[in-house]
Amino acid sequence: MLDEKLMHVPVMLDEVLNYLNLAPGKIIVDATMGTGGHSFEILKRITPGGKLVGIDRDEDSLAICRHRLAEFKDTCEFVHANFADLDQVLEKLGIKEVDGIIFDLGISSYQLKDAQRGFSFQEEGPLDMRLDRSSYISAYDLINNLNENEISHLLWSFGQERWHNRIAHLLIEERKLEPISSTKQLADLVMRAIPYRYRKSYYRIHPATRTFQAVRIAVNRELEILESSVRKAVAILKKQARICVISFHSLEDRVIKHTFRALKADGLIDIITSKPLTPADSEVEKNPSSRSSKFRVAQRI
Repeated sequence: MLDEKLMHVPVMLDEVLNYLNLAPGKIIVDATMGTGGHSFEILKRITPGGKLVGIDRDEDSLAICRHRLAEFKDTCEFVHANFADLDQVLEKLGIKEVDGIIFDLGISSYQLKDAQRGFSFQEEGPLDMRLDRSSYISAYDLINNLNENEISHLLWSFGQERWHNRIAHLLIEERKLEPISSTKQLADLVMRAIPYRYRKSYYRIHPATRTFQAVRIAVNRELEILESSVRKAVAILKKQARICVISFHSLEDRVIKHTFRALKADGLIDIITSKPLTPADSEVEKNPSSRSSKFRVAQRI
């Protein structure tokens, strides 16, 4: 039996279901299937006759989905892949165009709560952070092999961390003594690097949050693949079909905003949400992890 406490609560679910214009018989892609929260509700609305293609880089999450969505096994394709390869995935399935696509770019609570995955500074675990555990580069590799300038640049570019130089310098000094190998070790070093008087006044969140975000993004090349993936997604949408994207930090949202604007300028899409939607207060109260989410929608012309 699955532990329901580990299941990721789908963010902005009502908005996703509404803006995708779901109906029986439609073909939908969930490009970030996670543990199936969005997928489950989508499948209920596209059956009979529809199909959902669920893609995820995390084999563990897909295993949960196969169990959780067993009643829809004839309607759903579970694909272990990077959404950057969306076009190849659909080509192999013989699907030329689809009726809607959803990207939920957040890390799931299931992944965060598994200390062995190394995503959370709140749990002691190995410094990993790979979404796809078959990939070669982990957080350990970056933190222990990049030089000081490279770490500093990474922390600023992907985390907008104010104290990037101080953190990078301390990491280099500490790894001379021993490798930085655990999430707790990294979080403690970040805390030490930040001037004491700023630890509470500057940060509304845990001081290690931006560092962990930056390293995770770099390990998984999240921003690097985002624009090209959205362009591939739009290319396989039917006319009047929609792409919905949920992002969780300003860097992701900026990429989506500018990509949508470029696609609109090229005459490929209409932008449905002129400004990103944010979750209702009632949702944030029930699911605090949704508080930073932004939701953008575009429609193929």
